[in-house]
Formats: sequence, C-alpha cells, structure tokens
Amino acid sequence: MGDPLSFRTDAAHEEPAVTLDAFLDQSNATSVRLEPDEDARALLPYLDRLALVEIAFPGYRDGRGYSAARILREAGYQGELRAQGDVLVDQIAFMRRCGFDSFAPEKPLDPAVVEASLARYDHVYQRAADATVPVWKLRHG
Repeated sequence: MGDPLSFRTDAAHEEPAVTLDAFLDQSNATSVRLEPDEDARALLPYLDRLALVEIAFPGYRDGRGYSAARILREAGYQGELRAQGDVLVDQIAFMRRCGFDSFAPEKPLDPAVVEASLARYDHVYQRAADATVPVWKLRHG
C-alpha cells in the first residue's frame, strides 16, 4: 500500500472486473467489481485468488466503499484495490488510508493537486488500514 498511486482511464489491457455474482460462480476470475450494496465479506474466502477488487463509487456522498476497502485490507487482501466512479480529489487521502491504491475517476484529476492533498497533513488522529501511526500514539508512545 505504500506504492505510488495509480490512476487508470483505460483498462482495456486488463482482465475485466466481473460482477460479484459472476465471480462467485466462476473458479478462474481474478478481478471483481463490488457495487455499494454488496458485502465485501463475501470475498474473504477468495482473497488469495484476487488480483483486483474494483469498488464502485456512483456518487461522492456514498461512503460504503470505504468500509468495503477496509474490510478487505484488514482481512489481509494484498492485491490492487481500485476506487472507480465519482472519486474527488478531496477524498483521495481518506481512500488511501482505507486501503485504495488505484483510482479510476469519472472526471480527470490533476496529479499535482492529488499529490499536494496527500502531502498536506503530516499526522493523522485515527488508525486505519494503512501503516500510519496516529499522532496520539507518537506522543504517548
């Protein structure tokens, strides 16, 4: 998760992410797309075979994808975790902390603005799926 962020606009060279139902019915799919109303815990028995989990964000106000990402990362998923859809630059830092490492926004994001937003704060206050140590723990060791 410490790798550079990836922004995708054309996934034609990849195996397409199949729906959750299609994934559960197949034994050879390695990419799956989760919709906001689908439970990420259904993927837990298959984490070792997954290369990509694409999580849909149909609207920036819908935060269920954050929970799905954190469930997968905390269960040990090491593959690519992509936020796709209505992804705004203001959300990237929070998505990153939940475990997303690639993004496929509907509207292009300026890479310089994304990097600036990620570098804005030196410390965090809460634990998350990433390895960042919360500031309270740094203070109280």
